[in-house]
Amino acid sequence: MTTSPLPEIRVGLGHDTHRLVEGRPLHPAGRRIEQDRGPGGPRDADGVLHAVTDALLGAVGLGDIGDAYPDTDPAYHGADSSIFVTRTLERLTQAGWRPVNLDVIIFAQDPKLGPHKRVMAQRLAELLGLDPSAVNVKAKTGERVGHIGRAEAIACQAVVLIRRA
Repeated sequence: MTTSPLPEIRVGLGHDTHRLVEGRPLHPAGRRIEQDRGPGGPRDADGVLHAVTDALLGAVGLGDIGDAYPDTDPAYHGADSSIFVTRTLERLTQAGWRPVNLDVIIFAQDPKLGPHKRVMAQRLAELLGLDPSAVNVKAKTGERVGHIGRAEAIACQAVVLIRRA
């Protein structure tokens, strides 16, 4: 049996969900948004950057954020999640890959994220070394249905396209 060469482009999908808790900051994609509640978790709980990290890792078959940066490792306790994106991007670059574009959906009932989408997209473009036109951020509510709609949680999905460098 022969194996065919790996494709020159790949797609990765990432997802993250966090419960919202009192007294935690909200900073999707590193953009601080004033709010009484933020995502709970052992790190900074930036679900956008966690989903982007998962998407990048998945595109090259390197597992997920829990495999690469376990939350049980004290070195990552309270870590700024941008480090996961930058370290993962370094791994991709070393393996001969680079991102082409990124599409993100953030699910949150409250606060309204529409006014913050452009700044979040800009930050993601900077982290990935992409032109801002190659990054899109969308915000959706839960229409008052489920854990998102009851404002109990915030979630994110990310899709990234990569190609051989």
